[in-house]
Amino acid sequence: MPKIQLRRKNSIPFVMGVLNVTPDSFSDGGKWIDQEAAVKRALEMLKNGADVIDIGGESTRPGADPVPEAEELRRVVPVIKALREETAAKISIDTFKPAVARAAVEAGADIWNDVMALRYEGAVETAAELGVPVILMHMSGSPQNMQKNPQYEDVVSEVSDFLTERADIAMAKGVPADCIWLDPGIGFGKSLDHNLALMHDLDEVIGLGYPVLFGASRKRFIAALDDGADETERLGGSLAAALRAAQAGVAMVRVHDVRMTVQALTVQAAIRRRQDDNPKAKGGGGKGKGKASGASALMPLQQEAQRLAADSKRRQDALATAHKHALGQALERKGALVSGSS
Repeated sequence: MPKIQLRRKNSIPFVMGVLNVTPDSFSDGGKWIDQEAAVKRALEMLKNGADVIDIGGESTRPGADPVPEAEELRRVVPVIKALREETAAKISIDTFKPAVARAAVEAGADIWNDVMALRYEGAVETAAELGVPVILMHMSGSPQNMQKNPQYEDVVSEVSDFLTERADIAMAKGVPADCIWLDPGIGFGKSLDHNLALMHDLDEVIGLGYPVLFGASRKRFIAALDDGADETERLGGSLAAALRAAQAGVAMVRVHDVRMTVQALTVQAAIRRRQDDNPKAKGGGGKGKGKASGASALMPLQQEAQRLAADSKRRQDALATAHKHALGQALERKGALVSGSS
């Protein structure tokens, strides 16, 4: 992992825990705005397996109002300083304002997570000066208008082209290549179909050659697929998206529910290792190679059913023999009684 220097656990992606110190974020706005509560929450996420804590002081939910720079600084800098006193874990600042990014890094942040992909005035130059890893995210429009009928001819190609262009611009301005990460921006100026297309074809973004951050936790596309599920009812969809991203090969997932995500990713990795260690588990090991057909995949079940049927028949035969024997003895006794009484 370029310059972030984390240790990958059990071959799973790194996990970034979301910490919004805002009153209006879509999922947890207001819960962690108090500094003590925010630090406690961050430490809890680290204990549950987070590798990075992503601290944001301005909501970027659809329709969110802009936050003045001074207010954003007031929200995030004290929390970063307090958290840095408690842990050496990696801290990310979620902002598009270069002055906030600079102050956050000075306070102890290690990573700049920028939803605007360094398009804000002075952002590229600041990123080059800071020299920390920077995450470039795709967003069509701004939080105020991004979900107003977003349009693409080919969302996967257009997002990939945008991210490539932003990476090239960053490097041309002095940002080292090994400091650049990409994020396709699930939910940022995309319809349900756009989000699903990006998740389906994530390998195209990963193939651009940079580490990829993936964030779909609790987002609205899940509600679109589950009859309006609110933010507290989207864990299943969040885990499904994270597992898909891990399968595709992303380097890090950004999530609210750290413990459950780490658990799901760990189980997925264990299954994958089992398949790698046992060729038969992948449908190989016999004459036929490749994936098992539907019929061959059912063979273990068929064999078990046949075994149970054979056992059942043996038990039935044994019972029938015992019944015949008992009936014969009973008839013999009855015959003896009849002859004795005549």
